[in-house]
Amino acid sequence: MTIQELQQEIINLNSRFTCTTSDIGDWKVAKCTEYQLLGKELPYDIEELGAARQAVRDEINLIQERIAELELQEQEADVE
Repeated sequence: MTIQELQQEIINLNSRFTCTTSDIGDWKVAKCTEYQLLGKELPYDIEELGAARQAVRDEINLIQERIAELELQEQEADVE
């Protein structure tokens, strides 16, 4: 994959946090916070939600590392 393709993948993954139809969206975290503050039972399994969100963050981190590697390779190729 190219750097641009990897950057687009990061954008796509980040959109999973902000999209109102996403299964791991920020809206679910906000809804859980609201319910907790009201003393109600949480509408979603917060541990499962947190784990799913962390998995996406981990994937983003791996892609960022790959981008850094590709950028370094490009710099080294430019020097030669």
